[in-house]
Amino acid sequence: MTRVVVTGLGAVTPLGNTVKEFWENSIAGKSGAAKITRFDASAFKTQIACEVKEFTPGNYLDRNEIKRSDLFTQYGLYSAAQAWEDSGLQIDAMDPFDVGVIWGSGQGGMETFEGEVENYVKGDQQPRFNPFFIPKFLVNMPSGMISMKFGLMGISYTPVSACATGNTAIMDAYNYIRLGKAKAFITGGSEAGITPASIGGFAALKAMSRRNDDPKRASRPFDKDRDGFLMGEGAGALVLEEYEHAKQRGAKIYAEVVGTAMTADAYHMTSPHPEGIAAARSMQLTMKEAGISPDEVDYLNVHATSTGLGDIAELSAVEKAFGNAKNLHISGTKSMTGHLLGAAAAIEAILCIQTINHGIIPPTINVENLDEAIPPNLRIVTNTALKKEVKIAMSNAFGFGGHNSTVLFRAFNS
Repeated sequence: MTRVVVTGLGAVTPLGNTVKEFWENSIAGKSGAAKITRFDASAFKTQIACEVKEFTPGNYLDRNEIKRSDLFTQYGLYSAAQAWEDSGLQIDAMDPFDVGVIWGSGQGGMETFEGEVENYVKGDQQPRFNPFFIPKFLVNMPSGMISMKFGLMGISYTPVSACATGNTAIMDAYNYIRLGKAKAFITGGSEAGITPASIGGFAALKAMSRRNDDPKRASRPFDKDRDGFLMGEGAGALVLEEYEHAKQRGAKIYAEVVGTAMTADAYHMTSPHPEGIAAARSMQLTMKEAGISPDEVDYLNVHATSTGLGDIAELSAVEKAFGNAKNLHISGTKSMTGHLLGAAAAIEAILCIQTINHGIIPPTINVENLDEAIPPNLRIVTNTALKKEVKIAMSNAFGFGGHNSTVLFRAFNS
């Protein structure tokens, strides 16, 4: 069986614009939340979010790339450049058709789309649109521009499965390598959804926190007083590579991908199935593919957005999938990063890989009063990071439409 390993990582997040900074702030339990600065949100019911700070695209992007791309693509290019550099891969030493890009996003270029439509509505006489309007907002543009930037001529496309998208991209890259259709992929996801329409739309669904006077304590998965999620933004990039290829070139290996799965709730447009039946099956199928038992999983990064229904439904699914597994520890890192939608699973995959390499589990912050509906046998890491050997780490990501996805990483052992 072809093995697939992770040889490169890159991140742009509300907790830092490098993997190192992101990881250190995560295990320190820092919050990326604050008042929205992207636009005047004073009239909105939700006025807080987890924005990327001090982002300097020129560190990795040239002037034309910046001019011709939406912010979500810039985040994608930036994190992909980090991961590619980290991997040590050189396209000149490979067949360019052996390397591809599978890159996800839930919304695409929202900032561009809103801005152009607003200009049209406000305009007079002849309507005018930026010639880059269409390519800038297309959801597949990061995968295209990443492939152009590095000369990668293999499989290149964008899966979209709402907030499960980051996992879907990783899963597809993993499976294409296993099928022998590529030697390596840059994969992950990016999102830049802190815009009026996006914030307003999710707020209209009553899915977002309104704790505007206390942003850093607003995202609080598992706490009985949670009142919704916070929007986050950024990108996470991974280089997945066929093991023998990585071994031959002496690559640094962070972890091995050993299992993936997807299921569908077939229940509701926006609400999870309350019993978590399909979500549990996603976790069970992932473990089955990896050939491991529930007792072998050390860490689970749960989807845990800080919504009333979602958190409990997911933990019900975890209980179904794991039973009384004695080794499992759980945390919800969206308490710190907010919810990056299509990029969420990508940055959470990075955290899972880092737990394996550093033996520290990041916390779920802001848990003051644990919800009594949470199954009592589940070990949730709250407020302070936990030092623990992690050999196997799992990541869940669920999306509107009932999409459930799970990815499993294992400590690399040659």
